[in-house]
Amino acid sequence: MKRIVITGIGAVTPIGNNFLDSWSLLKNGISGIDRITRFDASDLQWKMAGEVKKFDPELFLSKKDVLKHDLFVQYAVSASIMAAQDAGLLQKSEVENQKSKKELLDTAGVIIGSSRGGISTIERELHKLYSSRFTIHGSRLSSYLMPSTTISMAASYIAQKLGIKGNCLGISNACASGTNAIGEAYRLIKHGYANIMIAGGAEAPICRLCVEGYGVSGALSKIDRPYASRPFDKKRDGFVIAEGACVLTIEEYEHAVRRGAKIYCEIIGYGNTTDAFHITMPHIEGEVKAINTAFEAAGISSDDVDYINAHGTSTPIGDAAEASTIRDVFGQMALRIPVSAVKSMTGHMLAASGAFEVACTAMSIKESIIPPTVNITEKDRECDINVITEKKEADIKIAITNSFGFGGVNAVIVLKAVNSKQ
Repeated sequence: MKRIVITGIGAVTPIGNNFLDSWSLLKNGISGIDRITRFDASDLQWKMAGEVKKFDPELFLSKKDVLKHDLFVQYAVSASIMAAQDAGLLQKSEVENQKSKKELLDTAGVIIGSSRGGISTIERELHKLYSSRFTIHGSRLSSYLMPSTTISMAASYIAQKLGIKGNCLGISNACASGTNAIGEAYRLIKHGYANIMIAGGAEAPICRLCVEGYGVSGALSKIDRPYASRPFDKKRDGFVIAEGACVLTIEEYEHAVRRGAKIYCEIIGYGNTTDAFHITMPHIEGEVKAINTAFEAAGISSDDVDYINAHGTSTPIGDAAEASTIRDVFGQMALRIPVSAVKSMTGHMLAASGAFEVACTAMSIKESIIPPTVNITEKDRECDINVITEKKEADIKIAITNSFGFGGVNAVIVLKAVNSKQ
């Protein structure tokens, strides 16, 4: 039976422009949420976001590439290059002179999830088209509008940059997209279709269309303070939209050992279900089934789990449903198993959040550290689970990370310490 491990991580997030910086701040409870600066949100009820700060895409892309591609593609490519470098598959050098282990990446695959794709570019081009400075017939849309905004372009361009010629997929499965990308990459390796996969999620949704769109749906927080994202808190009122990317190098275990790669942890299970219930309201039965499906794939039971990285978006309905799901699956153990919600510090990076949370769970296992859930002043009684509010040391052998999205899509990944005998 093939074993699958994580050998590289790359990220661009609201709290850091690489993964290690992001993880270092996250585990110490530092938030990247603040007022929106990307556009004038003064007339909106929703003013907070998790924006990526001081990001320089030209560390990874040429100026021409930056002009061609939507920001979500730029984030995805940057995180992928960092993940390949971290895995020892790519040397750190000038972006146009990357030297890779071609024989390894040539047969690799890439799967990138995104919920909104190039929505910021679409908004910009529509504004150009319909602004008073142009007429419909006299305007000139960018010739890159269509290719640069499609969901699959992140995966396709990563393949181009890294020389990957194997499986290539773009996945759009709402907020579960990044987790699904990692889970499907795990399956491809498990069934012998590849030895190495580059997988994760990327988003750049901080534009008026997205903020107002999510806002009017009732999903966003109206709290005008950096503590607006407060999962499982009694006064939570919605999620805080955010942007970024996280990409993992996923590899067959023996293949990684033979080439001397460092290993973060092992992926041992993946569950992917749908509620078949409602486009925005979660359904506990579907979430429970996703977790149990992941357990079955991993060959474990709820008693084996030491830590849960929650979806924890800070929406009233979503957090209560997830807490009920955890109680249903774990019974009395739900009062003892530590749970944390990374989105309290990053905001909701949509597809990127699921991938980033898999990466953070891997680091929790590797470093025996559980990051805190910040901004909780009074825990909601409906969320009667063991939410960790201070950084905690813990011996974690097996952990799960949850992602649940609009449309009732659910994805759960089970991770295990590589030295665990469980």
